[in-house]
Amino acid sequence: MKAEIKNVPTHAILEQVTNNTTSWVGHRSRDNEDLASGQTFIATSEGDLEKIEVFSAVVTKPGKMIMTLHNFDSQQKSWGPVLGSASVDVNNSETGKWLAFKIPGMHLNKGKAYGFRLESPDTYVGVGEAAGSHQKPPYSSGQEWQFTKNHKSENSFSYFSLAFKIDTRA
Repeated sequence: MKAEIKNVPTHAILEQVTNNTTSWVGHRSRDNEDLASGQTFIATSEGDLEKIEVFSAVVTKPGKMIMTLHNFDSQQKSWGPVLGSASVDVNNSETGKWLAFKIPGMHLNKGKAYGFRLESPDTYVGVGEAAGSHQKPPYSSGQEWQFTKNHKSENSFSYFSLAFKIDTRA
């Protein structure tokens, strides 16, 4: 007797695809600063995470981008420990394309807040983002975050959002 395997299709539970400016990730050589970007979100449905995609506006040179996924405490505005991670190799041919980060074994719970963080040890990548205003944010269920390693600072912005897609299997 063969076990029946169901092929459950993936579907996007969240998308913010507007891209009208750029957030930078990686090593900025002019001031020797390492930059990371992040995005928080609230899962709109429950499911097993298939992938998180971000829009690559500019890839300056070949290298590796790393994404980590975290629980996020919206009340305290604090990032929890890493739940999972994925990396992709990028080069100039990825400019203007969606980069898929597959983080296996992750289950998202409806209504729970999460955040993903992007960094790179060896390249400098412009990630697509949407700029809005305080009165009209591009994505109302989360915030874009910017981190600097050298100065150990972090800032969040409700009027900016990374361009991203989150796909799950129900």
